[in-house]
Amino acid sequence: MNRNELGLVMTSRALRLLDSLPGYTDSADIVKTVADLRRDGHPADLVSAVLTQSRLRSRAASKFGEFASRMLFTEAGLEQATRLRVAALHAGRYQAAGIRRVADLGCGIGADALAFAALDLEVQAVEKDEVTAAIASYNLTPFTNATVSCGDAQEHDLSGVDAVYLDPARRTAGHGDTRRLPDPRDYSPALDFAFGLAEALPTGVKLGPGFDRSLIPDEAEAQWISVDGQLVENGLWFGSLARDKIRRSALVLRGSQSAELVAENDSDDAEIGGLSQYLYEPDGSVIRARLIGDLARALGAHMVSEQIAYLSADHLIDSPFVTAFSVTDTLPSDESKLKKELRRRGIGRLEIKKRGVDVDPAVLRKRLSLSGDNEATLFLTRVAGRHTAILAERV
Repeated sequence: MNRNELGLVMTSRALRLLDSLPGYTDSADIVKTVADLRRDGHPADLVSAVLTQSRLRSRAASKFGEFASRMLFTEAGLEQATRLRVAALHAGRYQAAGIRRVADLGCGIGADALAFAALDLEVQAVEKDEVTAAIASYNLTPFTNATVSCGDAQEHDLSGVDAVYLDPARRTAGHGDTRRLPDPRDYSPALDFAFGLAEALPTGVKLGPGFDRSLIPDEAEAQWISVDGQLVENGLWFGSLARDKIRRSALVLRGSQSAELVAENDSDDAEIGGLSQYLYEPDGSVIRARLIGDLARALGAHMVSEQIAYLSADHLIDSPFVTAFSVTDTLPSDESKLKKELRRRGIGRLEIKKRGVDVDPAVLRKRLSLSGDNEATLFLTRVAGRHTAILAERV
């Protein structure tokens, strides 16, 4: 979205038209919709801008639920925005710490600021990009305790706040086709700036789940969060926002349920054992938090090989921190023999997972020329240090 498109959308005519449209679906006849709107006298550029927002609102429902139907978005802003449920957890930390006034530096389209404001915290939201700042301002309109300013977050006056929250931009500038920035020094606001603020004020920093762990300050509580099986973020918390004696956390959100594994440090690995009746894949948050050893001991399981994030046990485990598979067989790791064996078993649908081996599952699946009505999961990994192909079924 550029300034012209923003100007088109930010009119009462466009907003009424947007709200009048039926829910956007991939199966909708867009050509007919465009023709109908043009026949009703709406200009082509207005129709295009409104339908773009309708499409983005539809996509945003998975992050914002019913709130998406009254919000505005940019492509990049929606992609980088915090899910509303996770943002509510962020805001809850500030509320629990007794904080009343928060500066949201680099607020994007305003997802976290919405959560802060909903808990009656006073929010100063700052966004460098003027189009995104305007979108955030619109999204925060219902809240009188939230303000949005367009400016450089690193120059914002923090004298009137108790704490700060930062979601540094980790992609190149723009509203559509952006690319990820691999170097944390290129984030905006800068990571050094964020960590510097943490020395003076309670601070929360949202980062990508794959953020380099060696850069995490020792005093921070690092929490990895997964939502419905998808690892979504690594949050760093400083000062009164960090919980006592917790430096590593894996938070799993599935549906309306939540479960958390915490520790003071990375956990030591569990003992290595052979492949048992059940194979367990830890949630991504547990793997990133390096709490696999603690989890294995808590569940009475063992690791299948050194530095391999699969667990195994002879008993069936029901835990939100793992996905369970029943081991069917071990197969030859040689590709031609594997192909022959899968065909013999009539496996036409194959989920391929791998750890500790150099293979591209998509390329391998094509070469296996699968055929049949049965389905299975294939693990390509190491067991006791040896390359092994494990055929299994999801429990």
